[in-house]
Amino acid sequence: MIDMSTVTLSPKFQVVIPRAVRERLQLRPGAKLMVVEFNGGLRLLPLKPPSALRGIARGIDPAVSREPDRAL
Repeated sequence: MIDMSTVTLSPKFQVVIPRAVRERLQLRPGAKLMVVEFNGGLRLLPLKPPSALRGIARGIDPAVSREPDRAL
């Protein structure tokens, strides 16, 4: 879902993330966000602790097909 909320950059270069977005992403005061410059724009990505990533690859087949000249 894309939310086209508009924010204003303050004189201190701060922005306020709209309440609806904060609630959907469950952002809390003190949350860390990574700022990524991408195609002339900015993206704010919430940083997650490593424990939150546990199991994200569950069900993926780890077998890798190799070309004959690359066999181990």
